[in-house]
Amino acid sequence: MTKMRKLNRTDAHRISMLRTMVSQLVKHERIETTVAKAKEVRRQADKMVTLGKEGTLCAARRAAAFVRGDDVIHKLFTELAYRYKDRAGGYTRMLRTRIRVGDAAPMAYIEFIDRENELREPKPPAPQPPQRVPLDPWARSRLCQQFASPKKEKSESDL
Repeated sequence: MTKMRKLNRTDAHRISMLRTMVSQLVKHERIETTVAKAKEVRRQADKMVTLGKEGTLCAARRAAAFVRGDDVIHKLFTELAYRYKDRAGGYTRMLRTRIRVGDAAPMAYIEFIDRENELREPKPPAPQPPQRVPLDPWARSRLCQQFASPKKEKSESDL
């Protein structure tokens, strides 16, 4: 099972459900579903945003073959492509919310990041440590000897 979770559905039902959920995610930018479904929707939604960033006719046809609705295609190739033009991946976020009452299934929100009214504020990027220039082996050896602890000499009482 390396390609996709089965989600206890037939192939046609599973593909149809994922197409609808990805389309609704693009349209509304946040949906609530079970955790297992959210993990699968996240994979497909990231692929669709990547196609939107390509912006070619081939990419538009490939995206149109998966998602439903012309308004969804338009949003993928205009608004979302512009929003994530500098991002290299990870366009969605999954936030676990509650346990569903009927069957105790863990629920989660899946949403696009960097948007208005999102549930969680993004963390500021961590500052990068300054780059150190590598030392040549001789200088490094001398530095190690300089900071090494002094060696104890064996005395006759230790023997």
